[in-house]
Amino acid sequence: MIGICIDNDDGHKRVTQVEQFLVVGGSQESHEVLTLACLKVFENFKQTGKRIESIEPDELIEIINKIIENF
Repeated sequence: MIGICIDNDDGHKRVTQVEQFLVVGGSQESHEVLTLACLKVFENFKQTGKRIESIEPDELIEIINKIIENF
């Protein structure tokens, strides 16, 4: 999974890469929020025993929307 933030005004190049996802760009705040959201998505997969490769896009969107509602 790839997350891209486009609100960077400070000139820093932010990249967070782990086995399951990559987050690039953004301000410090938006980069941290998107990284946390991605971590929560994969925590959800771990808890439910699902893998990103095996779920439908609509289900992924539903999971992401539930996580975003809690921010």
